[in-house]
Amino acid sequence: MTGLLAAASVGRPADARDEKTPAAEKKGAKPFKNVGVAGFEKLRANRKNVVLDVRTREEYAAGHIAGAVNIDVNAPDFAEKVAKLDKNKTYLVHCGAGVRSAKACDKMSKLDFPKLYNLEGGFKAWEKAGNKVEK
Repeated sequence: MTGLLAAASVGRPADARDEKTPAAEKKGAKPFKNVGVAGFEKLRANRKNVVLDVRTREEYAAGHIAGAVNIDVNAPDFAEKVAKLDKNKTYLVHCGAGVRSAKACDKMSKLDFPKLYNLEGGFKAWEKAGNKVEK
């Protein structure tokens, strides 16, 4: 009987969590994929893919990945600017260290962008790997 009560009490909190958890999270699905520098570079080789730098204008001006489009994720008009982008394209998103780009990918997925890749470690990881930077 003790085991039955323990199982019942363990089940209730899990059930409560399930009701509040979106279906995508229940399945473990993310709205975007994290990729390392090598994977990001491989995806970047396809010129149809768009490199999206979500750092500030100043960070971008100090050095960026060649061909990157700059839209600051923390700018008040981020959603408005991103909404104008082609949702049929694949976006390779990065920031300085990977936190803001994950935030950007999350925002973009809510705007129905289906193909998003987040650079793990961000621009710092890109530079550390010895990749070229444009100014």
